[in-house]
Amino acid sequence: MGNTAVVVGGGIGGLAAAIGLRRIGWEVTVVERVSVLDDAGAGISLAANGLRALDELGIGEAVRHTARGQYSGGTRTPQGDWLARMDGSALEKAVGTPIMGIPRSTLHRLLRDALPAEALLIGTEAGPVERSDPGTARVSCDGTVLDADLVVAADGIGSTVRSHLFPAHPDPVHSGSTVLRAITEQAVDLHTDFELTWGNGAEFGHIAFHDGRAEWHAVLSLPAGTRFTDPLAELGRRFRDWHDPIPALLDATRSEAVLHHDVNELRTPLPSYTVGRTALLGDAAHAMTPHLGQGACQALEDAVTLAAALATEPTVEAGLARYDAERRPRSQAVARAARQAGRMGQRLSHPLAVVLRNTAMRLTPSRLATRMILRHHAWTPPQLR
Repeated sequence: MGNTAVVVGGGIGGLAAAIGLRRIGWEVTVVERVSVLDDAGAGISLAANGLRALDELGIGEAVRHTARGQYSGGTRTPQGDWLARMDGSALEKAVGTPIMGIPRSTLHRLLRDALPAEALLIGTEAGPVERSDPGTARVSCDGTVLDADLVVAADGIGSTVRSHLFPAHPDPVHSGSTVLRAITEQAVDLHTDFELTWGNGAEFGHIAFHDGRAEWHAVLSLPAGTRFTDPLAELGRRFRDWHDPIPALLDATRSEAVLHHDVNELRTPLPSYTVGRTALLGDAAHAMTPHLGQGACQALEDAVTLAAALATEPTVEAGLARYDAERRPRSQAVARAARQAGRMGQRLSHPLAVVLRNTAMRLTPSRLATRMILRHHAWTPPQLR
């Protein structure tokens, strides 16, 4: 089996894949088109499955040291009434860890620091993946040609590698929602670690960080391309009557810190995550809506599973076949569940349907709610060493 790989994309999934491949003895080059890794992004919640993947990659302890456990909080109405309480201690007892909140930039830095600088080819655009001979693949990168035994396409929801490999496959589609998010400029007086609030066609949530700051997000049911001249003022208007600490979170935020993206998804599942010597990973393979908080966790699962399969199987082809067989059913099932969660949560707008949903949530025993969460969190990674 060969042992050289090119990873296209330097996001969370791509960096994790590079770390995993290096841990099994491969030489890896990460090709990232942006010239400055500014660690853009807001916050992220890491569930047990993502944290276990990070443990196998050797940086789980560092992540836990900088993250904040989500022990308190839950789901509320705009008036502040509780629909469901979070029991982080029960979740920790069941899977060994609570969900943990961390700035996305911190996670990205920890992943990047686990790789040697020479493994990162920054500011370089990767071209189509070509077959150079039966046992290798070739990637052209701004005039540089890289031959490798494996190419990992981790270039996001708009993956050019995926489009080249599956030219007839439907493109990602708009989910019907748009999301605005930011990290507060200063600490905010919060009484919970994590909250979601569901209104009619709208959601507001926050993740508390170690330093007292918080990430917040607002998800709105709006057409693709909708933008606001002053996003922060628009959110202040839309959420002015919602419960505390929502107004305080907005007040603690700089206007220029607000990020605004349409929520798109790869709604039509791919028939395979591998073609020849190329493996698709993360959003390039299974971009999903954020309603379960599993996007990054699934990419981390991909990275560890890919490395383990290549370490175990006798050939690259066999390793990729195993990766596809193990990852495609699970990740596509999680994507379907995330879409359904959005339909029953933020996307729900009919007043009667909202009342029925809220009543059902209030009547659901906490033990049952925990078991529902465990369907996605209780994943055991393969060992890399």
